[in-house]
Amino acid sequence: MVTVKLIFDIVAFASVMVLVVSGLAIVASLMGIFNFAHGEFVLLGAYTVYLFGTLGLPIWAGMIAAPFVVAVVGVAVEMAVVRRLYATPIIAMLATFAVGLIIRETVRILIGGQYHEIKEPLDGFFEIAGVNFSMWRTLIIVATITLMVSAYTFLKYSRYGLQIRGAMENPSLARVSGLSTSRLYSATFASGAALAGLAGALIVPLFSLSADMGVRFLVQAFLSVMLGGVGTFEGPMAGAAMVGSMVPGFQWLREIPVVVDHVTPVLAEVMVFVVALIIVKFRPQGLIARGRR
Repeated sequence: MVTVKLIFDIVAFASVMVLVVSGLAIVASLMGIFNFAHGEFVLLGAYTVYLFGTLGLPIWAGMIAAPFVVAVVGVAVEMAVVRRLYATPIIAMLATFAVGLIIRETVRILIGGQYHEIKEPLDGFFEIAGVNFSMWRTLIIVATITLMVSAYTFLKYSRYGLQIRGAMENPSLARVSGLSTSRLYSATFASGAALAGLAGALIVPLFSLSADMGVRFLVQAFLSVMLGGVGTFEGPMAGAAMVGSMVPGFQWLREIPVVVDHVTPVLAEVMVFVVALIIVKFRPQGLIARGRR
């Protein structure tokens, strides 16, 4: 029987995935480029929190600073690398993969090959109907919902969001209209990087910090985007929610006596990929896919 606690865990992990995928979704859907350094942007957000802690500064300060720090890195990557390769998206993706590798190995040098625990700034639980709920996971759920609604509203209805979508759809027409496409590209890439940094800052207390932290999330984020469909903001979010729900869902099978010895955590993650690939096979355009607007 599905318990309230299991539902909460599923929603919490789905929120983590949505938070991680949001930055990648903005860049992929609006710019048509998969940023393979996205996982390392998440890592940089987590590392910023760790760095603040080692300097004796409040963890909350690190979490506030993380999206701004990673946004600056994102602008630098866009201006130095991605901007020169918009005409060749495949090469741009390979270039971002190289950038991600450089970031990952740099962090590895800084923190070593060890795992570092980050204490939750808001620890403890609250109880409802005899069930304990993590306060930090609850905050992540609330923060994710707030950010997604705000990002969707901004991109869909604001004047600047309209300019971004117009510049991505028809760059030459946007330039003729007097828009600075290079500035819009930088702002879009920086926004995606900032969301990745914020995601890393919020989820690092749930996962141990290591140099390879971003690799796991990059794979799952890429799968979420492919599952949800490129071309809209809500498509990858739906894919992220599905992937994020399946991971704890399959792991819950281990609580069933008949299958407990057969479903390992690794096998549970493999099952997620199998289900996702089957869906992509029969719906290659994704769950929610339409032309960019």
